[in-house]
Amino acid sequence: MVADSEFGGTAMDPSLPGCKYLVSAILAMEPSECLISHARACGGGSITYQVQQFILDHCISKPNDFYAPYLNNFLKKLITQIESHHGTVLDQFYELYAHYITSSKDGSLGKRDSRIVKRISFLFPDGCSDVQKCPHSRVLTFPLQCSLNMLEGDTGCSIWPSSLFLSELILSRPELFSNKLCFEIGSGVGLVGLCLAHVKASKVILSDGDLSTLANMKFNLELNNLNVETDMLQRNEDTSTVKCLYLPWESASESQLQDIVPDVVLGADVIYDPVCLPHLVRLLTILLNPTDLDFRGQLTSCKGHSPNSIHENGEPYCKGAIDRSDGRYKTVKNDGCNGQQKETPVAYIACVVRNVETFNYFLSLGNQANLDIDDLTDSLKPMNLLMYMQSYNQADIKLLRITCSHTIRLQ
Repeated sequence: MVADSEFGGTAMDPSLPGCKYLVSAILAMEPSECLISHARACGGGSITYQVQQFILDHCISKPNDFYAPYLNNFLKKLITQIESHHGTVLDQFYELYAHYITSSKDGSLGKRDSRIVKRISFLFPDGCSDVQKCPHSRVLTFPLQCSLNMLEGDTGCSIWPSSLFLSELILSRPELFSNKLCFEIGSGVGLVGLCLAHVKASKVILSDGDLSTLANMKFNLELNNLNVETDMLQRNEDTSTVKCLYLPWESASESQLQDIVPDVVLGADVIYDPVCLPHLVRLLTILLNPTDLDFRGQLTSCKGHSPNSIHENGEPYCKGAIDRSDGRYKTVKNDGCNGQQKETPVAYIACVVRNVETFNYFLSLGNQANLDIDDLTDSLKPMNLLMYMQSYNQADIKLLRITCSHTIRLQ
């Protein structure tokens, strides 16, 4: 702590949790009410001079890095909050706010359809010792270009709660994704893919059916220093390279999907439109079905035995034994399958149930397609790495794990 002679106080320590929350919240462009709440918490209930100085030095030291209308709105509420409690407002805040007021009158403050950059920070607990999970600074930050025009068809360029949840899950349980070929359906801004690359997935393939969203996703990957590959025929083994695939659900061919051969399929907030659900279930069925994957040497259907059947001596047939521990699905092969244990493809789908009928329709379609859908919401909770966000709540998200209940031959 450094003494401040003018006000007789001390400068705030940026490493304190409350300070980290405040910085992370403004970088993520959380609502102004969230920022005010964190600022008050830092000051023990009021926005002191020291808190204001911290905001100036550590949160908005480079105001040009922020979307001007957002910072203008925050400054207005910050000044009002301080004045209403008879506090002294820093002159710099008045000056910045006056600048934004002037800019708004001449039309240069910002357009409604502007793309803005949010910086999402994952804050790891101090007790975290796993090098694979935690960066040295205990803070992992991804800048992401997003859209403010979500209500006019630009939903794919927005950060949705379920993508935040899946990202927390990946960073909390890297063993489920490391050294795996991971494929995401409807990848949006690319946050999940960035987290998969961070935990060293053997290959990350992202997809979306909207070309504008796909272009924005590629921009975000490059913004975070990842190489982008668009040719699925290339066999680049560089784990810093992420493949991006244009994939409209309704027109994706079976051969195109079978060429992906994923270990893990992911999807965030993809269960929302009843019209799209039959196409989504078709995609999942093809991606998760291990039929005719002998060439990969990992999943082979044992002919002549019913799925999930158990031999007299207690040994399971191929695909007979399912281990649901640790969030994994494993298949144990008998002698006819070389006696080796291999993992079956698995999907993790995170969603907010906004319409119960739509969600139940998805479950019904999945059952008809011989998909096993397990609710892991209570049993596979990620660490809370976004505790500074008041716009996101882990408890709102449902987590589903999906596998093929038995091998089928698709027509």
